[in-house]
Amino acid sequence: MTRIAVLTPDPADASYAGQWPGVLERLAEALATVGVAVEPTPWTDHVGDASGLTGFPLVLPLIVWGYHRDHARWMRACETWAAADVRMLNPAEVIAWNSDKAYLGRLADRDVAIPETVWVEGVSQADVDAAFDRFGSEVLIVKPRVSGGAWKTLRLSRGERLADAPDGPAMIQPYLPSIETEGETSLLFFGGALSHVVNKRPVAGEFRIQVQFGGQYAALPRPPAGALALAERTLAAIDEDLLYARIDMAQGPDGGWLLMEAELIEPDFYLGSAPEGGARLAEAVKARL
Repeated sequence: MTRIAVLTPDPADASYAGQWPGVLERLAEALATVGVAVEPTPWTDHVGDASGLTGFPLVLPLIVWGYHRDHARWMRACETWAAADVRMLNPAEVIAWNSDKAYLGRLADRDVAIPETVWVEGVSQADVDAAFDRFGSEVLIVKPRVSGGAWKTLRLSRGERLADAPDGPAMIQPYLPSIETEGETSLLFFGGALSHVVNKRPVAGEFRIQVQFGGQYAALPRPPAGALALAERTLAAIDEDLLYARIDMAQGPDGGWLLMEAELIEPDFYLGSAPEGGARLAEAVKARL
């Protein structure tokens, strides 16, 4: 068996203690089919010293949950891993920039369609009021640029006062009603090839599609019309050496697809919805060893 490392959450962060071991187990089961064994290690153990990782033929940062709550330390860790030339996939440089959603603006500059967005360094009521006027929308979404799992994400109706605003750099977007009616669609890629497609919908009265908020997920037999084209355009604009990618998108007011996120760090792969479970991921990992 070839042993590779899988980065896991900070042991001091108990919020994920009941979840990540199951994710690791499913990942280990898939990789075992191609002769790969995984060794879990907290990402926070390697922030200033990469020597504990350099001996592995491959390091996967697939369960680094919680990094967004300690972003400065996360960025230091990524710099350490890049400087030490740790064989990490996705690469340390990629998972550094992908941790700040400002990358969506750079992709938009490369003709990738994203929702209309106002970028602010610290969100205020004046910013929200101006966004309502700019977008002509009755509902807005406010979220931190560095976030995960809808952390500190707000939905505001016109006339509603801003409260519990996220600290630091943030983004303001018009709310997309299609999230409730059509859901968000994720296209999963392993080794550059499309593996499977999953549609995610919130429960009634909710706008967040994550499972912790009751989100309901369903596998789709193929990408909806136009979705694959946006995903491929996104990956071409990123133009990085990626082992895996989850491209999340939703439909805008005109029915066109808009990129919500290109998740290149620690995405849920929805392997239960993948053909042959995690076989395609396992083959992509094997091909890199």
